[in-house]
Amino acid sequence: MVVTEPLRPQQGETAQTPPPVPEPPGPSRAAAVVVAVSVAAIVGLSLWYLAQPQPLLIQGEADATRIDVAARVDGRVGQRPVSRGDNVAAGQLLVEIDNPQLLTKLRETEAAKQVALADLARIQVGTRAEVVAQRKAAVASNEANLTLAQQNYDRTKRLSERDFASVQKLDEATATLDVAKRSAQQAKLAYDEAVAGYTPEERAVAKASVAKAEAAIETLRAQVGELAVKAPVAAQVYQLGIELGEYVSPGVSLLSLVDLSDVWLRFDLREDLVKGLKVGERFAVRIPALGDQLITVEVRTIATRGEYAGWRATRATGDFDLRTFEVRAYPVEKLPLLRPGMSAYADWNKVR
Repeated sequence: MVVTEPLRPQQGETAQTPPPVPEPPGPSRAAAVVVAVSVAAIVGLSLWYLAQPQPLLIQGEADATRIDVAARVDGRVGQRPVSRGDNVAAGQLLVEIDNPQLLTKLRETEAAKQVALADLARIQVGTRAEVVAQRKAAVASNEANLTLAQQNYDRTKRLSERDFASVQKLDEATATLDVAKRSAQQAKLAYDEAVAGYTPEERAVAKASVAKAEAAIETLRAQVGELAVKAPVAAQVYQLGIELGEYVSPGVSLLSLVDLSDVWLRFDLREDLVKGLKVGERFAVRIPALGDQLITVEVRTIATRGEYAGWRATRATGDFDLRTFEVRAYPVEKLPLLRPGMSAYADWNKVR
């Protein structure tokens, strides 16, 4: 084993220290620089973001004219040839209501009209010749009875004056003569009535009976016509509230239609947001259901809803609340794919 000893300086020589080698800068200083730059960048971006105006998004909803079709007569649903989502034309059959009692009542009223017409014809023709002849014969008969009663009275009176007849016989003859006179008078009046015919008032009553029957028929025909419920306008079936065989009453909603040719966007805005908004003003909105499509709409209606936004007070102490206004905006260009219920939003800062 060889042991090597370090060289020792000789006598008269001095030991020299080797020059120090410079060390490279450590990683802690570079990291500090990076952190400082990052913090400065974050602070700068934050200040820039805070300085930018924040977007105020308002959200609305597509809506359309809705028509609730109700029954005007009672009965059971016999047919319902449409389903939800069907497009119907104006005048197309929606629901058929079955009501046999109403149809029977219509036929009964039509028969009553025929009776009224026959009675009117009888009155317009006047008294039959046979009736006139009968009344004339009755006049002759009563006149003969009057003559006989007069003769009997005269005879009894003469006999009573000579005391050949009692007072009772005279009273009986007097009463018989009086009855004969009254009967002859009634027969003569009946004959005159038969000859004159019916009065204008009786003719007017007969005509009024016919008009009343016709009015009743028209009313029932209108009700029968309501058994077939038809679409008032071209629209789409939105909701169905009845099933086949179900009993319905007047005023009960059968189904709902929506007019897709009249679709608008409805926004409920606080009154401080509506400030300065005018009818006819246009702004851009986006429809998420249509691929976030950007469309232009025009304000047509600005109306108060009478509702209150309890979360937005006019003062910090909450003195009173701002009211809500309904704003209706119609697309400038027709959108066939726009349907009621679709959402819409707009940046109100850009609008105002």
